[in-house]
Amino acid sequence: MTVGDIVQALELTVYCGKKGLERRVTGGYVSDLLSDVMGHADTGQVWVTLQTHKNVMAIASLKDLAAVILVTGHKPDENTAHQSEEEAIPVLGTHMSAFDVTGKLYELINK
Repeated sequence: MTVGDIVQALELTVYCGKKGLERRVTGGYVSDLLSDVMGHADTGQVWVTLQTHKNVMAIASLKDLAAVILVTGHKPDENTAHQSEEEAIPVLGTHMSAFDVTGKLYELINK
């Protein structure tokens, strides 16, 4: 499954990093603590968070994550969007809560 498949299935907004929509997704990780994601997320996962600052992209790049999903209508700040484009790691958005989008993401990945 690719990031693009998830975008389509969950009707997510692609804010930036469109070059990375073909990245393969291996699973998901949900946390708003950067240190938690840095310590526990795995390569290829989609990170679900409400954090929007540029450090999100530093962690996503360090961990080689497939994409970042921002919940509850949050949008990336300008520095985050710029880094997303440079790293080709998509930043996606939804108005769903972290709980709801995570449940749908889990079902989609584990079909």
